[in-house]
Amino acid sequence: MRRHLFLLALALGLSACSLTPPLVTPEAPVPTRYPLASGADTQAKISDLDWRAMFPDPHLQGLISLALENNRDLRLAALNVQAVQAQYGIQRAMQLPAIDATAGVTRQRGESRSAGSSVSTQHNLGLGISAFELDLFGRARALSDAAFSRYLASEQGQKTAQVALIGAVADAYHAGLFAQEQLRLAQQTLTDWRQSLELARSLKAAKQSSGLDVSQAEGQVASAEADLEARTRALEQTRNALQLLLGTAIPDGLPTALLLDDLPRPVLSAGLPSELLTHRPDILQAEHNLRAANADVGAARAAFFPRLSLTGALGYASPEMGNLFNSGSRVWSFAPQLSLPIFNAGRLRSELRLAEVRTSSAVAEYERAIQIAFREVADGLAGRETYGRQVDAQQRVVVSATRRLALSDLRYRAGVDGRLELLDAQRQLYAARQTLLDLRSAEMANAVALYKALGGGHSQADKRVTE
Repeated sequence: MRRHLFLLALALGLSACSLTPPLVTPEAPVPTRYPLASGADTQAKISDLDWRAMFPDPHLQGLISLALENNRDLRLAALNVQAVQAQYGIQRAMQLPAIDATAGVTRQRGESRSAGSSVSTQHNLGLGISAFELDLFGRARALSDAAFSRYLASEQGQKTAQVALIGAVADAYHAGLFAQEQLRLAQQTLTDWRQSLELARSLKAAKQSSGLDVSQAEGQVASAEADLEARTRALEQTRNALQLLLGTAIPDGLPTALLLDDLPRPVLSAGLPSELLTHRPDILQAEHNLRAANADVGAARAAFFPRLSLTGALGYASPEMGNLFNSGSRVWSFAPQLSLPIFNAGRLRSELRLAEVRTSSAVAEYERAIQIAFREVADGLAGRETYGRQVDAQQRVVVSATRRLALSDLRYRAGVDGRLELLDAQRQLYAARQTLLDLRSAEMANAVALYKALGGGHSQADKRVTE
């Protein structure tokens, strides 16, 4: 028995061989610097990003906290992590022998010519190992490594979902603020155009203008009323979208929201593209998937080599229950089994080829994730460099249109210009204000997109969400 235990320990000691190929992570297929990035960007640390610093509005912070606790998509991502973690535990347990305790009684009847029929009883109690595979060529270890890498990938997938959720809540909240401002603009415009309609009717009653001016003013008011309904519908839809993201009703006790004019313009530094490799959760997820696929190649290679499995038991067996634990009732068994694949119609080679192809696909997905991340950051930087100047220029357009409307109104009341000139001035001012709101909305959305592209959105304070 000691000899068998020595052979078992020796086999376990030799089971450290691995056929998993060394993982060569491809270099990032992107430039070393972003376009339009300033010198300060190269000194930034993406790890310093935090959604609370990015979104100082206390009302928005409360909404994000609600979403992190109640959003169903994020909850599914967390459950997926737990499922993959359990799969990893199952795969890791296969590297160690499973010891089972057995107890039983066997009664059987037999017949022979000499003794006739007889009934025998056998009592047994023991501990045993059943078909434990010695990992001589690293197959079980490779499968365990693959499962562990997929577990890490699922964790990064959860972080990706969290980043996306925070950005979606911020976008929905900002969309609601801008929808409110657009509704307010539509209400103000409708009020102004109704006053203009009353003026046109008064001038017609005094026979200072024709019915054409009244018809134009009435059409203008009807257009404003239709636009008001559209803005009201858009505001309700943004609220519904926000509530879906939160996963619960918006409570009344949240802090007061900032006004639209008080929202700060976020200033984000991009750092270097190489920092994305360690901070973008989707890139880290692709990297772990690549490691898992590489480990699968090692498991497929090891399948070509012999498998040694052990079955052993140690215990007691006796026909009499009272004599079960006597010294003469001890029994043991040791049954090693060696199997070598000889013919399987090319199945093992096809499995190896499949694992290698999946590794190549994982490499391509990893490189693609890096390229997408680089493009998203570059787009965000382009927006950061241009939206501010465009908004400033559009504000000058609004000032100019406001001045023109005031002058056109004075000239119309004085009878110098016709109704058509005033109508054009009113429409130009409304379009200029609407364009300004759209630009400010796009500027804020670009800042949120850049924040997500840089890998922000999670911090140490959010560990309670991932537990």
